[in-house]
Amino acid sequence: MSNSAGEQTCKICTENVGRAENGDPFVACDVCSFSVCRPCYEYERRYGNQSCPQCKHKYKRHKGSPAIPGDKDEDCFADDSASEFSYTENSQKEKISEKMLGWNLTRGKGKEVDHSDSDKEVSPNPIPRLIRKLEVSRESSAASLEGQSVSSTTAASRRTVDPVKDLGSTGLRNAAWRERVEGWKMKQENRFSPVRSQSASERGVYDSDATTNVSVDEALLNDEAARQPLSRKVSIRSSQINPYRLVITLRLIILCLFLHYRVTNPVPNAFGLWLVSVICEIWFAISWILDQFPKWFPVSRETYLDRLSLRYDRAGEPSQLAAVDIFVSTVDPLKEPPLVTANTVLSIMAVDYPVDKVSCYVSDDGAAMLSFESLAETSEFARKWVPFCNKYSIEPRAPEWYFALKVDYLKDKVHPSFVKDRRAMKREYERFKIRINALVSKAQKVPGEGWVMQDGTPWPGNNTRDHPGMIQVFLGQNGGLDAEGNELPRLVYVSREKRPGFLHHKKAGAMNALVRVSAVLTNGPFLLNLDCDHYINNSKALREAMCFLMDPELGKQVCYVQFPQRFDGIDKNDRYANRNTVFFDINLRGLDGIQGPVYVGTGCVFNRTALYGYEPPVKPKHKRASVLSRLCVVSRKKDSKSRKGSSKHSDSTVPVFNLGDIEEGVEAPGLDDDKTLLMSQMRLEKRFGQSDIFVASTLMENGGVPLYATPENLLKEAIHVISCGYEDTTEWGTEIGWIYGSVTEDILTGFKMHARGWRSIYCMPKLPAFKGSAPINLSDRLNQVLRWALGSIEILFSRHCPIWYGYGGRLKFLERFAYVNTTIYPITSIPLLMYCTLPAVCLFTNQFIIPEISNLASVWFLSLFLSIFATGVLEMRWSGVGIDEWWRNEQFWVIGGVSAHLFALVQGLLKVLVGIDTNFTVTSKASDENGDSAELYLIKWTTLLIPPTTLLIINLVGVVAGISYALNSGYQTWGPLFGKLFFAFWVIVHLYPFLKGLMGRQNRTPTVIVVWSVLLSSIFSLLWIRVDPFTSRFIGPDVKECGYNC
Repeated sequence: MSNSAGEQTCKICTENVGRAENGDPFVACDVCSFSVCRPCYEYERRYGNQSCPQCKHKYKRHKGSPAIPGDKDEDCFADDSASEFSYTENSQKEKISEKMLGWNLTRGKGKEVDHSDSDKEVSPNPIPRLIRKLEVSRESSAASLEGQSVSSTTAASRRTVDPVKDLGSTGLRNAAWRERVEGWKMKQENRFSPVRSQSASERGVYDSDATTNVSVDEALLNDEAARQPLSRKVSIRSSQINPYRLVITLRLIILCLFLHYRVTNPVPNAFGLWLVSVICEIWFAISWILDQFPKWFPVSRETYLDRLSLRYDRAGEPSQLAAVDIFVSTVDPLKEPPLVTANTVLSIMAVDYPVDKVSCYVSDDGAAMLSFESLAETSEFARKWVPFCNKYSIEPRAPEWYFALKVDYLKDKVHPSFVKDRRAMKREYERFKIRINALVSKAQKVPGEGWVMQDGTPWPGNNTRDHPGMIQVFLGQNGGLDAEGNELPRLVYVSREKRPGFLHHKKAGAMNALVRVSAVLTNGPFLLNLDCDHYINNSKALREAMCFLMDPELGKQVCYVQFPQRFDGIDKNDRYANRNTVFFDINLRGLDGIQGPVYVGTGCVFNRTALYGYEPPVKPKHKRASVLSRLCVVSRKKDSKSRKGSSKHSDSTVPVFNLGDIEEGVEAPGLDDDKTLLMSQMRLEKRFGQSDIFVASTLMENGGVPLYATPENLLKEAIHVISCGYEDTTEWGTEIGWIYGSVTEDILTGFKMHARGWRSIYCMPKLPAFKGSAPINLSDRLNQVLRWALGSIEILFSRHCPIWYGYGGRLKFLERFAYVNTTIYPITSIPLLMYCTLPAVCLFTNQFIIPEISNLASVWFLSLFLSIFATGVLEMRWSGVGIDEWWRNEQFWVIGGVSAHLFALVQGLLKVLVGIDTNFTVTSKASDENGDSAELYLIKWTTLLIPPTTLLIINLVGVVAGISYALNSGYQTWGPLFGKLFFAFWVIVHLYPFLKGLMGRQNRTPTVIVVWSVLLSSIFSLLWIRVDPFTSRFIGPDVKECGYNC
């Protein structure tokens, strides 16, 4: 099989086979010459049956390939010893944290650590039901873990490290750290020994990684299906993508010629209008280039869930799938209805994934008792809902949307008890909704003395700006069972501490608090974050993500897997482009072919290691990169020796922590073991914070909690890591976790990971993984766009601006293009506003932005419009986006550009130059439950409505004025008029959805909008009358010189 260029393509991954080191085409099998590329050959030798897929003959080792067990002597090359050494060293380096984190405190340390009997009986993953902080020291050991809660009752205080007291305490610091370093030393001594898999008994009974490590047995190695890759990258067909790229190239050439014509042909009698229009068009061209070329390499991806199950989740055997901690964030239960959040939580609890591998953390950043009580009700209903979902495999697993499906639920349901159980479950859900709605009604009026809990104590969060941290475990592996006696996933309520005088960093700060709490309690190696209104629509969504993150080759380089956002409750015409289909189905697929999609804030599964600031392992290069790929990537070569010798990182894109730091601490000359251990641990605590359990968890690559930590210690640390002062003098929010400095923390966080060299994956399963609600109301939609644009402006004026940040890293060139476009697009509002005003000004003044059009100029104008049209058509062809969705996106680009983007630019400049900050506005999550789109026609006053309304009116008035002038002046003025009218109608057509939104269902518009718009339109009209009235001018003698009797 060959491609269009005549080169052979791999019959496994469809990539080019490439060439061997001598320049000849690479041939993997010398017997049948089956077409296989070098990466697939290496993968088969390392993880497969080491034989050709076609003739089944064993592969010989080619020059440049690393040696593997079983290679014959004649297959080895003497000049490959260096590469073999490199492979062995890298393999040991990747697994260094496993040895460092073997929490075997008894091996060689029995004299230093004395474990009590109660400590030895701790379950593998102790998830405590939490109690109050003041009672932890004395009463928690005797208290039951059922139904308890913890809240910190004192303000956060900084605690310092006492090398004698703290690091010498038993079981927490010195012994554990010594054990990790001892493990690392043993790993270095055995660097050149053959790698073999160890059983749990060989690793020791205290090795927490023994339960999470992925071990492959001999039967699995012999299973050909289990050895296959878990996913596949599918390129767009050449018949679709090649014409698309050709038209883009032609459009760029035509655009350059068009701009050359515009610049070299000024309009003397309308020089100001001409100059403004040319500046706007040049900016539009730059903006188009930044947006278009990152879509040059669009790809799709396929996942193989059956292979994932064969490899990690075989029936009858303990599941080896990685644990996942799921975050749900909420702030205001009045804007984010508790019933919406409850459906999201219920869909998480019923996800198709091993229950002991799933933990759900709900962050209540508003410390609302309504959220707490509604979550308690949700946990009780989950005991009935989860077994119903598992028994009948229903989709989706959010009850509100499942029962709202207008489908025949009897179809394909042959189980005789299904109808009965479904009706009973629907009645239970209706009762659950009544209880939730009753809580909401009760919360509308706050008592004067504040809320009081059932035990009579005041609710700790009565003062939302000054309250302790709170944690409540509602369901857990050892405490929560469903109605059929089966275990349920963990469900934890978290409300971080807030005190006056501290910066809390809004959503980003809440997410970082969840990262630390989850690391202390469960420490899953992967994290999924969801907005409170985004429920799991595909119960196998986590398995879809694991096909990438747990892939032996690809997973090492992946920082997160991003899923597209899909929405319910949007009007059928999608008037305000809420679905954002062009962005999710075109732009992000284009980025997936470069370095991966940007992080969009929800529906994203993270690699916890990437959030901690680590760099991905350096990927060995098997073949020389092409010229085009070298243009798309900025490579960085770092000397490991120089990195070891430097204690501070000069470039912020360098990871905040590397395993080389441990090596430096151990091998530092002139220092004894105690001092080097202390230096290494203090360096970690300075970066991650002063929590021994949390710092230890950051080194556990495969997750899990240390078994030496008792429930009491976990309780203390969980509260401590969400205190106000924990992040002081650490690198949280600057290099670790969600990055601070912008209300769109998602873009900034993803950008930092890509700058370090990570890549992300875009996963688009046929059944959407997640669905949410969108603000279909015009005012709410504009406010949402305003917040996004304001965040981009904050990034633009920060040190993390992609225009100048991260050039020392491994960010690819086209990926940087996309991030630059993401941050500067609000600036387009200024030229867009002026360009939309030009038609009315031209009609008022009887001038135009271009001179008389010649035949050559007509060709350039026509070619430009045809290229724009062809680009859109071909883009829709390969992406599958409909023309109506593409056109709605174009319309709302203008509507949002002249309103929300403009206000965001002004607010951003005020914040940067003057220091005036704006409050964060939570987007309303109310959905269209009745299906009548009543919210669509609701008009809420906001200043964002004034600019587009004014543009509509002045262009409509300008059309009337232009036609009136032409009627007054004769037929010779009709030719230039058509160009002006086309220009004006272009603006009106793009603003038409906005006009429909203003009209509403009853054709009523708020008076204040009409007053402001009429006022501004009248000003423009009066200016036009003053400059160019209807009446013809009388040309006669100059009365100042001649007088009346001249």
